[in-house]
Amino acid sequence: MRNLCVSLPLFFAFSAATVVSAQDNYEIQVYPSETMAPGVLLTELHSNYTVEGTTTTQYGMLPTEGQEHETVEFTQGINNWSEVGFYIFTEESSGTGIQWVGDHIRPRVRAPLSWHWPVGVSLSNEIGYARAAYANPTWSWQILPIVDQTVGRWYWSVNTTMNWGIHPTGLPAGTTGAEKQYYYRDVSPRGVTFGPAATVTYQPAKTFNIGIEYYGYWGEFGHFVNLHNQQHQIFPVVNLFVSPKWEINLGAGWGATASTDHLIVKGILGYYFDWRRPQSKK
Repeated sequence: MRNLCVSLPLFFAFSAATVVSAQDNYEIQVYPSETMAPGVLLTELHSNYTVEGTTTTQYGMLPTEGQEHETVEFTQGINNWSEVGFYIFTEESSGTGIQWVGDHIRPRVRAPLSWHWPVGVSLSNEIGYARAAYANPTWSWQILPIVDQTVGRWYWSVNTTMNWGIHPTGLPAGTTGAEKQYYYRDVSPRGVTFGPAATVTYQPAKTFNIGIEYYGYWGEFGHFVNLHNQQHQIFPVVNLFVSPKWEINLGAGWGATASTDHLIVKGILGYYFDWRRPQSKK
């Protein structure tokens, strides 16, 4: 409990002081610092459905309400302190059918356990492309430091993201001066954006835990947007531990500001493939 009392204030202070870019409702997940074991492949299906979101096309991007996002993620362990992940983003909504959105690749390294740090620490780099109808910028580079800790039945993790829009798309024809200012400041900033993602969970039994996940977007570093244009989402979640080979996460999220999709339901289903050769018994 003493460690928990020290860790939780640090967790909330870190969340309030830093900012992470929104995850665009494709991979709604707070990452742990632990990397995949060498020779182990995790395959995940991220399923997210926007019940209540935007209803009109905004700056060339399609409305989000009614969109179903299916993202396939592969994460392969390289050694005891590194892994590489690959994403395939898809979208489906009424009248459009299944659409390919884009792909990202994500190498990640962590502080080795032999360092005996009091918290887990890792650094993720995610770079990739998404079509202009679904994302702006189309090319982006995300740097994601991760800090987490388990204290008894409690667990917390903070993901602090720096997101650089490598290739923002142009403005639609006929955009007015005021709209241009809003676009370059809030929709497609030229600098690096920041925001927090975080989770706290409690495990009352071996088979599941319950928790809260938070996702935010505050805008470009040094020019944070006003509260109306910020994004804040809260997801009550449950994680099920039905088998060591399976990963299951379920939740529903509510947006607290006008710029946030107001209701999203999500699920993550993962399966671990172990390619390691079993050690022979002597």
